Amino acid sequence: MIEIPTPRVTATHPPRILFLYGSLRKRSYSRLLAEEAARIITEMGADTRFYDPAELPLVDSVGADHPKVVELRDLCEWSEGQVWSSPERHGAITGVLKNQIDWIPLNIGAVRPTQGRTLAVMQVSGGSQSFNAVNTLRLLGRWMRMFTIPNQSSVPKAYEQFEEDGRMKDSPFRDRVVDVMEELYKFTMLLRDQVPFLTDRYSERKEATAKAVAETASKATS
Repeated sequence: MIEIPTPRVTATHPPRILFLYGSLRKRSYSRLLAEEAARIITEMGADTRFYDPAELPLVDSVGADHPKVVELRDLCEWSEGQVWSSPERHGAITGVLKNQIDWIPLNIGAVRPTQGRTLAVMQVSGGSQSFNAVNTLRLLGRWMRMFTIPNQSSVPKAYEQFEEDGRMKDSPFRDRVVDVMEELYKFTMLLRDQVPFLTDRYSERKEATAKAVAETASKATS
């Protein structure tokens, strides 16, 4: 008989949301979009943090003990949900954002920095509306074993959608960002206590049992 773990409900703290963005420009629209989204979800009651990708080395060019890598992984472990915001460049996400994601492993020993986290994806474009970046981000989120919410935000001609102070103008595009953050907040609240239950796998339990049996046998014969 295969035993299924029982889900638990314990968390009472505000949902922890991490924001990653994909541009190093001084006026980065992917960052401005992320900041607007953070203001919105903070008003809903979330605890938000940002990771600044400046000075993060290219993946594998330094060791995992580099301070910027340690910071990124610690924030991922802290998070219960994430928001990835990328410009669309040449029909894809930017290397800046991909480099951040590539630095995040599926597991660090017993720690899984992304598995079971909720994820919202957003993009900005310099021209007409497109969905290439968010589609790629969805693929990456699935690969990182995250629960990517159905809703998403794609902002065309981003240079027209923000005030000089960086706030997003009132428009249907901002309304969509509110919708996305509301959905992320709800999904995070629903799922965060269930992560151990939802991500527990028969194959991993079987492997752990076999390893324990082997270690017991080894000790008995030593």
